[in-house]
Amino acid sequence: MTRPLAQPTRRVSWRPLWLPLGAALLVFVVLASLALGATDLPLAQVAALLFAPNDSTESLVVHTLRLPRTVVAALAGAGLGVSGLMLQAVTRNPLADPGILGVEAGGALAILVMVVFFPAVPGWLFVPAAFLGGLLAATAAYSVARSVGITPLRLALAGVAVASLVGAASRVIQILWEQRAQGALFALSGSVAGRTWEHAAQIAPWMIGGLLAALLLTPRLNILALGEDVARSLGARLERDSVLVTGLGVLLAAASVSVVGPVGFVGLIIPHAARTLVGADHRLSLPLAALLGAAFLVVADIAARLVDKPAETPVGILVAAAGAPFFVLLARRVGQK
Repeated sequence: MTRPLAQPTRRVSWRPLWLPLGAALLVFVVLASLALGATDLPLAQVAALLFAPNDSTESLVVHTLRLPRTVVAALAGAGLGVSGLMLQAVTRNPLADPGILGVEAGGALAILVMVVFFPAVPGWLFVPAAFLGGLLAATAAYSVARSVGITPLRLALAGVAVASLVGAASRVIQILWEQRAQGALFALSGSVAGRTWEHAAQIAPWMIGGLLAALLLTPRLNILALGEDVARSLGARLERDSVLVTGLGVLLAAASVSVVGPVGFVGLIIPHAARTLVGADHRLSLPLAALLGAAFLVVADIAARLVDKPAETPVGILVAAAGAPFFVLLARRVGQK
């Protein structure tokens, strides 16, 4: 008597569950950000005040001081995380990052130029200016790397060189026009301290629109990540899609820089974390990168408040302390391949 063949077992994929887990993590860290600071508040009280504000001092702290900076941190973190993911996909370079490729330094220089030489310009023009500066810096880094033969490590080194040159230009402007440059130091400090609802409104349309557009581009990102030959064989319009994805990635990074300043390594760490958890499919990794990037920068802001309480440490310093060793390890791994 023959025994029936065993039915193959279906493997359940847990990857989609990381999206609701990432959303839950973001909600928790947002509540923690509203509760922790110079004066700590109970989480239950924060949750109650969030939906039912009153005339108390605690309500003023939550809604006027902490909520806008938390919203700014979440938007900027999401933008940097998604920007890094898109730039890594289009360049097929695991070392690509808005900071490493010079995008953040270029955007910061553009903001500085606006404040110093065009002080009457309205704030809503800061994002387009930062976008133009970031795009020029990224183009310069790509051109330098292309002249000697593009590899992931050479592109990263070219970006670091361009970022250093642009940073030197920013310092020259700050020295020569010290009084005028004071107005830009707040925006370029690599911090979310003191950010208000005005700053949130400045970047929210760009960030929300950019993130939605990025979600629509995830099928093209999957094709671009396969390489030029495979993408062309699948009928992709490689040049158009590459320009579109790169421009959108630079825009998201520029919007972040326009209100929090250059905060490096978020766009490097978060994409690798997202791909580790859900794989290379950008339909999952991109929204997860947005959630993780938002949560990461909010957590960094919480740490910045608590490290030297009641004084605040610039959030960019803490992120760099975590990101620099990660970059070195990743660069060594790429160089050995």
